[in-house]
Amino acid sequence: MIILDASFLIAQLDSADLHHARATQFLDEVNGIDEVMWGASPITLAEVLVRPARAGLLHAASTAVQRLGVEVVALTPDAPKQLAELRASTGLRMPDCCVLLALEQVGGELATFDERLAAAARDQGYEVRMG
Repeated sequence: MIILDASFLIAQLDSADLHHARATQFLDEVNGIDEVMWGASPITLAEVLVRPARAGLLHAASTAVQRLGVEVVALTPDAPKQLAELRASTGLRMPDCCVLLALEQVGGELATFDERLAAAARDQGYEVRMG
């Protein structure tokens, strides 16, 4: 499973985003090679949907995410402790720690445009695929 962070999903959903073309190309290339599963933490998805919600476009954005086939990587009961440890050890913001926790839970790879998150994921031993 490839875990998508907010920077990647926002770029994919917003055609005006600087990274939109790269995100679209990455999704097309990966989908053309393998049958891949996409995932994201519920916090990541919430972060992605804030702007559309403010604009009255929540349903359209949610539908677009569903069409991508993004599966929610659910938080486990011990997530608060794990997230606290990740935050303390990496210094990342909590939403980024949620991305790392999703990676930890599924043993996947990461697609992101966030260099700091990418570095932390690599430090944790995960493959990072920049879109």
